[in-house]
Amino acid sequence: MAWQLAQMLWVGGLWLLHIGLVPALGQIGLAPLLIDEIAGMLNALLAGFAAACVIFQALVLVQAEGLVSLWCDIRGQLLLMALCACAMFFAVRFGWPDAVRWQVFSYLVLGFSGLVLVLQPVPGRSGRVREAHP
Repeated sequence: MAWQLAQMLWVGGLWLLHIGLVPALGQIGLAPLLIDEIAGMLNALLAGFAAACVIFQALVLVQAEGLVSLWCDIRGQLLLMALCACAMFFAVRFGWPDAVRWQVFSYLVLGFSGLVLVLQPVPGRSGRVREAHP
C-alpha cells in the first residue's frame, strides 16, 4: 500500500500541476508572468517531492524483490530513470537557469516515467489476477 500511496502522490501531483492547475490559473485571468512564476516554483517543489517518493519506492522495491531488481526489473529501471530526471531538473535549474526547455524536458521525462510505472504491478504481487477460492 505504501508503494501505491507514494506513486499516487508524486505521479498524480506532477500531472495535476501540468494539466490542471497551470491552465486553470490562466483561465481565471492571472497575469502570464505570475503564472510562470507560480508554475516554476511548484515545478521545483514537486520535482523534489517526486525525488523523495521515488527513493522511498526504490526502498520498497529493494525490500520486496531484492537489490538486483533496481537494474533487472522494469520498475527499478523506471525508478532510476525518474531519479535521473529529478537530478537533471535540478542540475539544469541551478547550473543553467536560462535553459527552460531542458527543465521542461526533464520534468516531462519524470512525468512519463511515472505514468509507465503506474502500469506496472505492485512489488510483492504477481501481475496475475488472483483466483477466488470458494
